[in-house]
Amino acid sequence: MSVAKVMEITSRSKESFDHAIESGISRAEETIDNVRSAWVKEQKVTCNSSGIDEYHVTMKVTFILNPPSR
Repeated sequence: MSVAKVMEITSRSKESFDHAIESGISRAEETIDNVRSAWVKEQKVTCNSSGIDEYHVTMKVTFILNPPSR
């Protein structure tokens, strides 16, 4: 039997939504083992006088918990 946990993270990028998603997942994988999926909950942008400044994503990341040591 496996047990999963879901964590909400946010990420941003000057390039694109895709880049924000990829960098968020990549960063999560540096500190969390067994990342299995992500659901993009929200996307938004911040703007300045010349257009889009940053792309922001909020994701629900699912990972499998390691079995307990016995």
